[in-house]
Amino acid sequence: MQSKKSLLVVCLLAASGLLLTNAPLTQAEDDKGAVFVMTNAASGNQIDIFVRSEDGALRAAGAVATGGNGSGGTIDPLHSQGSLRLSADHRFLFAVNAGSGTVSSFDVDGTQLALVSTVSSGGSLPSALAQSGDLLYVLNSGGNGNITGFHVGRDGRLTQIPNSTRNLSGTATSPTSLSFSPNGQFLVVAETATNKIDVFRVGSNGEAGPITVNASSGATPFAAIFAPDGTLIVGNASNSISSYELEWDGSLQVITSELATDGQATCWDVATPNGRFVFTANAGSSNLSGFEIGHNGKLSPVGNTIVASNPSGSTNLDIATSADGRFLYSLNAGTGAIGLFAIDGDGSLHSLGTLDGLPASAGLNGIAAF
Repeated sequence: MQSKKSLLVVCLLAASGLLLTNAPLTQAEDDKGAVFVMTNAASGNQIDIFVRSEDGALRAAGAVATGGNGSGGTIDPLHSQGSLRLSADHRFLFAVNAGSGTVSSFDVDGTQLALVSTVSSGGSLPSALAQSGDLLYVLNSGGNGNITGFHVGRDGRLTQIPNSTRNLSGTATSPTSLSFSPNGQFLVVAETATNKIDVFRVGSNGEAGPITVNASSGATPFAAIFAPDGTLIVGNASNSISSYELEWDGSLQVITSELATDGQATCWDVATPNGRFVFTANAGSSNLSGFEIGHNGKLSPVGNTIVASNPSGSTNLDIATSADGRFLYSLNAGTGAIGLFAIDGDGSLHSLGTLDGLPASAGLNGIAAF
C-alpha cells in the first residue's frame, strides 16, 4: 500500500560417486515445509512454490497456473487478507482469481501442487477465503460485497452450496477479510469502509445464517483472525490492533480496545499456532509488530512493540507462519521479495534475510505456509 488509501488498499561438490548419489536424499531430508505466493497476474494467475528447509531458508521450486486471471495492478490491488488459503491439514490450497471471478483448488502433496477445480466465486472480485473442515467460503468484494459457500470434496473439488450467499451490512462496505472461528460455527468479515465487523452463524448444512453487525472498536478494521482459543483479533488500518470475545448470538465483547502497533499502514496479522503471539504487518513502515495473547484474550506488546523490520520500501503485505510456529514469512510486494524471520520463544523476531526474485510492484497478493 503506497498512499493511505492504497496502503489500506501497501557447498562444496562431493568428490565421490557415492556422495553424489546421496546428496538429493540429504536435501530431501532437510525439506520441512513450503511457502506459496500468489502472483495475482492479470494475464494468468499462478502460484509460486518455495521449499522450506529446517533452518527456515527458502528455495524456489516452480510455479503452477491457477486456471484463471488475477486483478493485476501494483501494490495490494486486492485490498485483502487471505486471498490464498491453505487447509488446516495442508491437503489443499485455495486461491482467488479476482479478474475471472473464480476460485481454484489444488491438491497439495508436499511441495507439489495439482489443480483440481476452478469454479465461479458466486459474486464479483473474489478477494479472500476461509476454510473449515469440508467448507470453503469466499468473500466477494465487488459491488456491495457478499460471501458464498462451497463444499470441498475428498479430492479437493469445489461444489457451491445452494442458498449460501449472504450480503454484507450495506452498500460500499469495502470488505477485506474472512475468517472461520476455530469450531467452524461462525464466519467473520471485516468492513473497512463502514467500521463494522460482520458475524454469520454457520449451520450443520454449511449454510451461513443471517448477518449480525457489530461496531468495530478500532477504526478501519482490516484483518480479522481467530487465535486457537477462539479470541477474535483484528488488525486495524488505523495502526492499531483489537481483540474480542465472540458470543453465541454473534455479538462481540471488546477485550482489547485499540492498542497501537507503532507502525504505519497496519493491515495484516497472523497468530502463532500455539496461540501465544500475534504479529502485524505494517506496510507503510515496512516493519512488523508483536503482541502476546493473554489467557483472557487481552493483548500486550512484545518488547517495544516493533519486533522486526524489512528493508526500506518492502511494503510487506500478507504474512504467514510455518506450521511448527518457528518461522514467519512476509510478502514484500514493493521489492518483490519474501521476508524470512525466526520466531523466538519470547515473541521477538530475528531476520533470516530476504528471498528476492518476485515481480516488484506487480500486484502480488496472498501467502500461505506450512
